[in-house]
Amino acid sequence: MRAGLGLLLAMTIAITVNAQTRPRGRALGIPFPGKSGPLNAITDVPGVAVGQITLIEGEGKLVPGKGPVRTGVTAILPRPRGNWDPVFAATFNQNGNGDMTGINWIKESGFLEGPILLTGTHSVGTVRDAAIQWQLKNGRDFVFTYPIVAETFDFLNDANGEHVKPVHAFAALDSAKPGPVEEGAVGGGTGMGCNGFKGGIGTSSRVLTMEQGGYTIGVLVQCNYGGDLRILGVPIRSEITDLGTCTVLPPPLSRPWTRGIPACSKTGGGARDDGSVAEHEGRGSIIVLVATDAPLLPHQLERIARRVSLGLGRLGSFAGNSSGDLFLAFSTANAGAAKSEGTPALVMLPNDRIDPLFRATIEATEEAVVNAMLAAQTMTGADGIRVFGLPGDRVMQTLRKYNRMK
Repeated sequence: MRAGLGLLLAMTIAITVNAQTRPRGRALGIPFPGKSGPLNAITDVPGVAVGQITLIEGEGKLVPGKGPVRTGVTAILPRPRGNWDPVFAATFNQNGNGDMTGINWIKESGFLEGPILLTGTHSVGTVRDAAIQWQLKNGRDFVFTYPIVAETFDFLNDANGEHVKPVHAFAALDSAKPGPVEEGAVGGGTGMGCNGFKGGIGTSSRVLTMEQGGYTIGVLVQCNYGGDLRILGVPIRSEITDLGTCTVLPPPLSRPWTRGIPACSKTGGGARDDGSVAEHEGRGSIIVLVATDAPLLPHQLERIARRVSLGLGRLGSFAGNSSGDLFLAFSTANAGAAKSEGTPALVMLPNDRIDPLFRATIEATEEAVVNAMLAAQTMTGADGIRVFGLPGDRVMQTLRKYNRMK
């Protein structure tokens, strides 16, 4: 089933470049609040770059170690390539059933050093080790380092198969660039579901007015959690009940937790009578990264990271027991703050002026998740499990029904 790594990389890069064909939320006409940046992406924050590698191979019944493969890696560079100046950062766990490596030193020092990578749960170790070697190869000088690698469980993938290799992490990092960010079933988000539909990578941004400082907030999510899905307060999930997660294969499926997944119908997915969250969705999680050019210190960035929860709450997330809801916020301001010589001079936004950034974080988080779901196309993965892309036309019909459209 497996092709050579060189051929596989060539295939997956092509997938990443050509994957997104579905319109984003604003393009559909969803009236999200707030002014976005020109890209409506985390890369609206100057200096931030994103790269992704997507691995898709095989179909049918899960054969451990062989596939099907639905996974990948997403890499985020907080500063331009070759600029190893640490950035102020902070983290917050809404629910801790997940992993984000390297955060102890962020909490202790207040600094984020090097790139951030997102992948599937059981690929964290491989990606972490590769991140060390990539930094050495690209000229970073350190005695030791703690790479930041975060995960969500890619249930459409042969998750125990160790299909992500160091070369894939290198490819994601090498491809990182400013500009538009591919969304949906790409990179680390390839094998994910979100709110009962197909999930993945999504992004959004907000730009404050000049009176508020003109700062930019950018959010990137890897969306894989279970929730009720509300958009602008409208109960989307309970209105679209015919596209539930299902399987195209006859029972029994290979993994015990999949036994509650119904067979796909001839006309669509498994039915959800009330739009409720199924038990098999409780293993999902979400990683949220918040970038800003506002001059915030670590304790202020933790306050920013906490506001992510409010954005997810708007969408119907309840941060279930089995969910890893892990957030990281960083600021690209205060260059040189980590230098060891002298006494660095710092700039800090007064707490009395931070409210617009709180609101921007909440709004951009909500929109980034919706963008991830709208961009992601229907995917059938391991054991024939099918997760449907959120249909934009039906979302718009529902918003009109509830008078959310002008």
